[in-house]
Amino acid sequence: MSEVQVNADSLAVKANGGKPIPKFGMRDKIGYAFGDVGTTFVMGVLASFESIYFTNVLGISPAISGTIISLTTLVGAFTDVTVGRMSDVRKLGKKGRFHPWIRVMRWPLVLSLLIMFFPVVRSFSMPAKIAYIGFASIFYAASLSGFNIPYGSLAAAISSDPDDRTSLSIYRTVGSTIGAGGTGFIIPYIVYTTAKDGSQILSGDRLFLCSIGCVVIAMICYTIMYTLTTERVLVEHKDRVKASTLVASLFKDKALISFLVAELVIVCSTSFTSFLTTYLFTVYYHSKEALSIALLFNYAEAILLSPFAKFLSKRFGKKEVVSISLFAASAIYLVIYLVKVSSPWIYLVLSFFTALCFSMFNIMVWAFMTDIIDYHQFSTGLREDGTIFSVNMFGRKMAQTAMGILSGLSLNLYWLPSVIHG
Repeated sequence: MSEVQVNADSLAVKANGGKPIPKFGMRDKIGYAFGDVGTTFVMGVLASFESIYFTNVLGISPAISGTIISLTTLVGAFTDVTVGRMSDVRKLGKKGRFHPWIRVMRWPLVLSLLIMFFPVVRSFSMPAKIAYIGFASIFYAASLSGFNIPYGSLAAAISSDPDDRTSLSIYRTVGSTIGAGGTGFIIPYIVYTTAKDGSQILSGDRLFLCSIGCVVIAMICYTIMYTLTTERVLVEHKDRVKASTLVASLFKDKALISFLVAELVIVCSTSFTSFLTTYLFTVYYHSKEALSIALLFNYAEAILLSPFAKFLSKRFGKKEVVSISLFAASAIYLVIYLVKVSSPWIYLVLSFFTALCFSMFNIMVWAFMTDIIDYHQFSTGLREDGTIFSVNMFGRKMAQTAMGILSGLSLNLYWLPSVIHG
């Protein structure tokens, strides 16, 4: 056993209150999955209802609400990096480097969801509503960073074994899918009421009550995650790394740079496709039935692939499996573009396979990140779990913000005019 490994083991025992460190197993995998179940119950409510709540319940204009949401994403990108760096330089605490953040930051995270939909805000004047929502959105972004960056970085600290990390990535994806399914399919039946003319109206009171329920579920999930997971790969930073040295090491990290470029392209592609899916099926194909099935793909694909993902990655390699899947998705999209598919059902079948290919990347993405963290330590001598993970999240959020703007512009300049004028 190497000196580094012995030191890591002794630090893990110390962080665990002197108790022996249990071997990696099902406890860690299930616990880590519950972390994403809880977070998705919080994030899913906001992703599904934030925009329509701002406009239809509070009466804020779409332009202002869209600006607030975009600015929140930008703020979140910078708070991600801030928290990532803070978690790396902070001294080890109870249960390790990232568990103390999780134990504390889960409280403001769930509180931020309740603040967002607090019923009394509806009685405010319009300027007060906008100011309140702006503050609530920034508070949510900062709280999410404070919890999510340590939670994501935790995977690299739970185990150093690549197969174990692949399992954690798979279980995290399944947990996210379960949470997204709960908020995406169950809550809409609760929060909408039917008007006399048959139209569906979002109820602010019901949404707030559902938020309370989601907060309770999230806290239960966070408690399970905190209890079942164990940090085993720990490094105590005796000397703080200079900012210039850290930045230089990041730019020299070929694995990190290449992965960021690949992920930015993939995030932009999937965000653009997801944004236009509703318009494609309702405006172009005029098929709400096909739309409902297409939205189901977002939840079903990960469940279908999860039983085979670890075997495929172990048999052929993570990079090879993901690369082939992405090339296959690109080929199918090229066929869709060249053929000009006119049937929603043929398009639905083809999009099923593209979604299946993209899901392989989504399942493996967190395992890639843990490998990159190890490679960064190998190539630079610096163990910076939180910083590396937060840089990745920074790139993802910047890409999502850019694609949100570009998707809206493309919809306004090309898509809708072409549909209206034939």
